[in-house]
Amino acid sequence: MTTTRDLPTGPTRPTRPTAPDPASVRVARRLVREPFTRTTWRRTAYVLLALPIDLACIPLALLGAPTARWQRGLVRRFLGTQIPCTARAGGLPHALLATPLNLLTAFITLYGWVIVPMNLGWPLRAGDDYSRAWGGPTFAGAWAFHAVLGGIGFLLLMPWVVRGLTAVQVRVARSLLS
Repeated sequence: MTTTRDLPTGPTRPTRPTAPDPASVRVARRLVREPFTRTTWRRTAYVLLALPIDLACIPLALLGAPTARWQRGLVRRFLGTQIPCTARAGGLPHALLATPLNLLTAFITLYGWVIVPMNLGWPLRAGDDYSRAWGGPTFAGAWAFHAVLGGIGFLLLMPWVVRGLTAVQVRVARSLLS
């Protein structure tokens, strides 16, 4: 015995598109806006200033200058983190121990941010033979590949990388300067 389904016999209502999930919209909006926020660029400025300031603090701390206060001020001004002053906090241990971390952080940050305009402007630096370039063998394919992955991809990624690197720097500063 076969059964048949009752099919609707009249006009059907068109389905409405559902609204996007508000949480996913917030995440996407934050991801796109983050490279252009003041906080991102303050963190980047801290990363770029921390290395030369730590290098300058090493000889100055040996001469008795208040380098711990300067280093706490740098963290407070650019990262918005208050580090309490204690009697045992000295600038020399922080300058010596944070310098390798600051060197690595500055290298990663500079490399990551330089990749963005370098890949967006890929045609300006590409040679005559783009057939072996990523996204090749056509010029348009190579440019699109470099612009999307290397340019826009790193533009969206670098704020989060800098955020993570500065979080490590704050932990080091808290442990050595407080």
